[in-house]
Amino acid sequence: MKVLSGAPLVLIFHALICVPTYLSAQNIQDVPQAHSISSSNSTWKSSKAEHVYGFPDIKPNKKGTLTLDADALTFSGKSGNTSIRRSSLTSASAGNQRVEMWGIGGRILRMTIPDGGGLAAAAFMHHRVDMLTVEFNDDRGAAHSAVFFLPANEATRALQSFALAPPVPAQPRMTSENACQHAPAEANSVLLASPSWTQAEVPAAYRSLVYEHMIDRLRLAKGVGHVYRDGENNGQTACPQYMIRIAIATFKEGSSVKRAFMGPVGMFVGTTQIRFDVTYTDASGRMNVQEQIKATIRGESESTNVADHVAKSLAKQYGNVLKNANKSGSAKSTINATS
Repeated sequence: MKVLSGAPLVLIFHALICVPTYLSAQNIQDVPQAHSISSSNSTWKSSKAEHVYGFPDIKPNKKGTLTLDADALTFSGKSGNTSIRRSSLTSASAGNQRVEMWGIGGRILRMTIPDGGGLAAAAFMHHRVDMLTVEFNDDRGAAHSAVFFLPANEATRALQSFALAPPVPAQPRMTSENACQHAPAEANSVLLASPSWTQAEVPAAYRSLVYEHMIDRLRLAKGVGHVYRDGENNGQTACPQYMIRIAIATFKEGSSVKRAFMGPVGMFVGTTQIRFDVTYTDASGRMNVQEQIKATIRGESESTNVADHVAKSLAKQYGNVLKNANKSGSAKSTINATS
């Protein structure tokens, strides 16, 4: 193999700044939290965790220590600590993804190495990190989830401790089937039902990130009142005026490894592709709008970027649906569109 400018390939690698870049995810295992805590009250800890999205009061991409003990799951960082009760956990999933250690700089380097040297370089410039996805309920029964990056193999070991969590107490839940049956509709409020993932196999991290980003984007949309999560129960004093149901239509996970080995062509292949069918309805039954959201993402942080892309599209669509409904007096309609 030839080397660039006469320097050994390994020296070129070490000359670059190491900037971790998170790429495609593959779900490995899902453990429901339905067992009793053992007498040992086993504790698990990762001192090199990175919060991706979804944990209460923690900003994305913050690094710190993630700890599970007999009482709580806690993330500790420089800006403070946040905990959720262990009894509120409903499931935990472990997955892994490939990390391109030197980001765009590494890809450019591989493109410049002659005689196929970039293919060999790609093998040295990737390593594995784990993704830990946890699902939990808040005090009102609303469904939440959070995603963390962990060093390789730590998420799989963590599942042994997560599986010891106590069962979550049953409580009334507001779902797409019973919403607005027992109370008046709250003006401008909306329930985002838990997406249906039955049409495609989607890793837990993607499912979590899509829902959490959609909730946050809807909260920022103009003219939107309270955004209800799936399962949220406010004591039946009011119910959402509008409802959004989402079903996955297609999902194709991108491949960072494929892109790495294909050199310049890799900038255009191995993309993450996702498509949803969306239905918007209201409590009166007069509005019935059907649309579609799709996204194709390549490059860095695919799982997060594709989730936020479809979330922004959903919020924009929903704003247009409300605007059109107000103009037409919420006359019943069916619209097919693609965003």
